[in-house]
Amino acid sequence: TAKVVGTDPETDLAVVKIDLEKLPAITLGHSEQSKVGDVVLAIGNPFGVGQTVTMGIVSALGRNHLGINAFENFIQTDAAINPGNSGGALIDTDGNLLGINTAIYSRSGGSLGIGFAIPVSTAKTVMESIISNGQVVRGWIGVEPQDITPELAESFGLTTKTGAIIAGVLESGPAHKAGMKPGDILLAVDGKAVADTTEMLNLIAQLTPGNSTKMKVMRKDKEVMLDVIIGKRPKPKREVQE
Repeated sequence: TAKVVGTDPETDLAVVKIDLEKLPAITLGHSEQSKVGDVVLAIGNPFGVGQTVTMGIVSALGRNHLGINAFENFIQTDAAINPGNSGGALIDTDGNLLGINTAIYSRSGGSLGIGFAIPVSTAKTVMESIISNGQVVRGWIGVEPQDITPELAESFGLTTKTGAIIAGVLESGPAHKAGMKPGDILLAVDGKAVADTTEMLNLIAQLTPGNSTKMKVMRKDKEVMLDVIIGKRPKPKREVQE
C-alpha cells in the first residue's frame, strides 16, 4: 500500500511512499546527455497483460508545444508505449532511468511509434520539491502571453521575430506592479533570451517567489528594463487522479 506524498498536475507527476524495507531502487541517469539515436527500453504494463519491455531509440529531445502538460520538455521515442505503459520507466541499455513514459500520439489508441517521456531531470526536480515542501513552488508574474506569428509581427510592425507578446496583464499582479503593459514584448528574463511563450513560462517558473528579477521588454521600438518581484504560481484548477 502506497501513500501519496504530493502531486504536481502541471508535469503530471506524483510522489508516493511505500513503507517496506530493502526495496530495490533504480539508478537515475542523465537525460541531458541523451542523444538522438540512443537505444532505450520502455517498461510498463500495456493493456494489463503484465510487465513488458519494449525497445526503440531516442527519436527527438526537448519536444514541447504538444498541449499535454503545462511544462513540457519531452524525450520522444519509438519504443512501443501503449495504454498501461504510462508511469513506467524509460531506461538506457545500462538500466539507468532516463525518463517516465507519459503519453503517445495515436489515432487508434495503440502505439504508432511516437511516444513521449518526461526526462529524469524534470522528475528529479519535482520529486525533491514535493519531498521537501509537499508541493512544487514555481515563479509567476501574472500575464497572458502570445507567440509572435508572422501575421502579428506584420500587424504590429514588429522587427523582432522572437519573444512573447504580452496580450494581457493581471491587475495588481507582479508584472502590473513592475509597470509591464499589454503590447510589450518580453525579450529576456534574468538575462536569458525568451524565444517564445513556452520558454518564457519555463524561465519564469524556475524563479524563486519573493525575489526581484530584471526583465527586458520591447515597447514601441525601445528596450525597457523592468524589476519584477516574482509571485507564486497559483495551483492549477485540475487535479491529478490519485
